[in-house]
Amino acid sequence: MKTSTNQIESALALFKQYKSLGEKAINQLTDEELFHIPAPESNSIYLIVKHMSGNMQSRWTNFLTTDGEKPWRNRDQEFENDLLSKDELMKLWESGWACLLNTLNELTPEQLASIVYIRQEPHSVLEAINRQIAHYAYHIGQIVFLAKLLKADNWQTLSIAKGKSNDFNNNMMK
Repeated sequence: MKTSTNQIESALALFKQYKSLGEKAINQLTDEELFHIPAPESNSIYLIVKHMSGNMQSRWTNFLTTDGEKPWRNRDQEFENDLLSKDELMKLWESGWACLLNTLNELTPEQLASIVYIRQEPHSVLEAINRQIAHYAYHIGQIVFLAKLLKADNWQTLSIAKGKSNDFNNNMMK
């Protein structure tokens, strides 16, 4: 496992880890399961992905030069169910992540102290990155939890299976 003290590399690794977790959960689901809304005030995985993509496009487009809440973003619409296919949903997913990852790949450590704005609130670049790591981790957790509930006994674990911690630890020690 590669370690890094470079904050941008570290953030990139975290974002990629969460992206992979989300994809592994989503890939276990049918189209119907992606659109399942478990309760009236909750969101389907589809709506969570749609929201994340909208947020990523807004936050990471012209990251250093414009407010992270773009005038063209319609956040409320991100929670409207227009029922795209799984393929179309994954295109939204990829476009959001591409925007984020491309922007981070262009940043330099010297820019981490620069000030950017999100809804006119100032943040250092480092603070803005950390804010988005927390936001996306929160939503990926929702996606994984919902997917696990939907798949029930057919869920393929994304981490250490229940009752298998000792096996996992023993294999890591080899």
